[in-house]
Amino acid sequence: MKINSAEIIISAAKPHQFPEGPFPEVALSGRSNVGKSSFINTVLARKGLARTSQRPGKTQTLNWYFINERFHFVDVPGYGYAKVSKSEREAWGRTMETYFQEREQLKGVVQLIDIRHKPSEDDIMMYEWLKHHKHPVLIITTKADKVPRGKWDKHMKIIKEELNMDPSDTMVAFSSETGLGKDKAWREMSKLLFGE
Repeated sequence: MKINSAEIIISAAKPHQFPEGPFPEVALSGRSNVGKSSFINTVLARKGLARTSQRPGKTQTLNWYFINERFHFVDVPGYGYAKVSKSEREAWGRTMETYFQEREQLKGVVQLIDIRHKPSEDDIMMYEWLKHHKHPVLIITTKADKVPRGKWDKHMKIIKEELNMDPSDTMVAFSSETGLGKDKAWREMSKLLFGE
């Protein structure tokens, strides 16, 4: 996909801040250090649009990116590391639940998982929760450049098995370092967004 425009339009901490409008969107979800910002910057071919943080768990809002004036990426807070109070975590949890359960514009979820490791408990819980709410999920296995090419299938098979992955969902090996998987990721995201 050719990206003509991409900008962050709002960082929303509460449901009343979610943008109105008819534009379809995909949510991007993953552990705090899985490479979500790098994925966004790579697929949008924009250096530094999504800020990569040295402190995992820094994103505490849902960030809407408006792309080609046609659709949104929604970067949701990473699960796992965030060093915040219990009450803050609970408030976010409610905002996230509202988003995933009630957002009509949401067409699917991109869940990022590090190809080098088995999915964490949080990864599995998130995937099961998304499937419970009947969201189509595209699994992006990040950091594929850190694993020899001959081992990708083995690592992806482990992830599929651990997640008990729905056969209707797709998995794409991805590297923000080399751009591997970028075109395939776009094809799959376009199917979610536009049914193309």
